[in-house]
Amino acid sequence: MKLNKFFLFGLVMLLASALSAQDLISALDLAKISKNDDVIIICATSEDGYKVHISGAVNIPHTSLCNNEPIRTVIKPASEMAKILGENGVSTDKTIIVYDEGSGKYAGRMYWILKYLGAPNVKMLDGNIKGWKAKRKPITGAPAKVTPTTFTAKADAAQLAKMDEVKKAVGNSSYVIVDARTPEEYAGTADSETLKRKGHVPSAVNVNYETVMDSKGELKSNEELTSMFEAKGITKDKTAIVYCETSVRAGVVYLSLKGLGYPNVKVYDGAYLEWQTTEANKVE
Repeated sequence: MKLNKFFLFGLVMLLASALSAQDLISALDLAKISKNDDVIIICATSEDGYKVHISGAVNIPHTSLCNNEPIRTVIKPASEMAKILGENGVSTDKTIIVYDEGSGKYAGRMYWILKYLGAPNVKMLDGNIKGWKAKRKPITGAPAKVTPTTFTAKADAAQLAKMDEVKKAVGNSSYVIVDARTPEEYAGTADSETLKRKGHVPSAVNVNYETVMDSKGELKSNEELTSMFEAKGITKDKTAIVYCETSVRAGVVYLSLKGLGYPNVKVYDGAYLEWQTTEANKVE
């Protein structure tokens, strides 16, 4: 009997470690609920990316929720974003599924925005549209019929880091700053026409957003993600602040950390673009 108990316990732990982070939904599971009245699917790509989309999905490009002044792609005020979401049939009463063309970065961005706005039930489609097509689930070119509703925003400041907090976090052992760009961008060796000063926020560690996903574009297992993050000093006892150039790529890293149970994770929305334009800020 003891052997059976130990075997079952081990099996449960093995299965748990193999599962990807929370707030994901598989193509097969989405197919089962996609037509439910309390479910809405958001394609977070551009209009071009919406030409072939999941049946029933509405198109809300992540850029439609952002301004380009004073910093490119910084989110609009909560009331403005809520208006756009409501006009597109999105409410906080629904289960909201987000996806993109397969990179994960636009879906991750939309996921973070919705969590910041207080939406309680948001999930990203694992594998995004590529995973959906791989399972031969229905796609269409016809725009979804939208029934406007009310999105009640309750902005959660705990999900958002501003520049003053990032300054406080530099070299602070109670924080870890996570740069979600490529190693070349992080090192300042990548070509860039938008940055005056290349490099990264001092003391930031580099976790390229692409490395949280596997070759299929699906999020890696909890075990793999935990190992990767902890090797970089990203532990649950610290407040993690994630950014990239414009913090579009930061969202999927944010999702990964929250899914692993990290209690304090924020996105620096102004991102490196804002940081490097302030001459008083040091860069490495």
